[in-house]
Amino acid sequence: MNDIQALNAQLALPKKIVITMHANPDADALGSALGLSHFLVKLGHSTAVIAPTDYPDFLKWMPGNNNVMVLSKSTVNEISRIIEQAALIFCLDFSDLKRIGDLQAIIQASKAVKVLIDHHLNPTDFADINLHNTSAAATAELIYDLITALGYQSSIDPDIANCLYAGIMTDTGSFKHPNTTAKVHRSVADLIDKGANAPRVSREIYDTHSLNRLRFLGYALNELLTVISMKGVAYFVISKGDNQRFDLKTGDTEGLVNYALSIQGIHVAALFKEQMEEIKISFRSVGDIAVNKFAEDNFSGGGHKNAAGGVSKESLADTLARFLKLVEANAFGNG
Repeated sequence: MNDIQALNAQLALPKKIVITMHANPDADALGSALGLSHFLVKLGHSTAVIAPTDYPDFLKWMPGNNNVMVLSKSTVNEISRIIEQAALIFCLDFSDLKRIGDLQAIIQASKAVKVLIDHHLNPTDFADINLHNTSAAATAELIYDLITALGYQSSIDPDIANCLYAGIMTDTGSFKHPNTTAKVHRSVADLIDKGANAPRVSREIYDTHSLNRLRFLGYALNELLTVISMKGVAYFVISKGDNQRFDLKTGDTEGLVNYALSIQGIHVAALFKEQMEEIKISFRSVGDIAVNKFAEDNFSGGGHKNAAGGVSKESLADTLARFLKLVEANAFGNG
């Protein structure tokens, strides 16, 4: 029995199902979770969508968002009870339980059947059913493929379509990245046929900003951007002071690193954000420069070839110094 057949058998009778995603969810993580939830409810299941952390306001338009539970001190007991009672747990858009933060121990303790659906590299062996495919552009694409493989493609309604479209759109960089295959276009065309409102999804995610976020963007471009033209590298450094000055909310720095990558002659971009206990780092690249390997080798991170992340427990100054030393040593192999 293959994994699709095994999952189909699990879904034969109504169950209590938990759907979770990585910490700091993006549109693919949240869209995949909500799209899958809508589908499973149609099959007669009871679902709970649980996020390890909060996520940006520009994602909260998604159908079903009001029912998402975010792990916190006030919700941990209820979430623990829900997970304990679940018969099936879907783990979406992450390949290692470390990516779900404080949810990790609760999920690990559960006796539920665990289903991994993901497209990131190097999955750890924690799932009972594994629908993992690194060739997929997005986890939302895998959810679409799953619904199709189970024979329920006709059940995709506008709510499911909008959620899955959002995930595929963002993880392909609005269909600009090399992972935008002919199959991706065929899949999103079908989602549009089934009710996905492409202009609205794009507007909600990319063109919905607070005034404060726009003012911070102007400040960041003018004051926080450094360009090393000879190395083809550009980066932003956001300190705790910057964070406090602009009262940055979850998602306010989303996409900022792409501005650095858009500069002519730049092949690698990075963003360093000082947080309470660590430095969060985002990397972007073009062509054959594998920033996921760079992040894994140097900053306890990983991700996709051209889009990855990492962390540092050093100070902001020491983290930046280490990064610049690697740049000088041509660690990216781009100059």
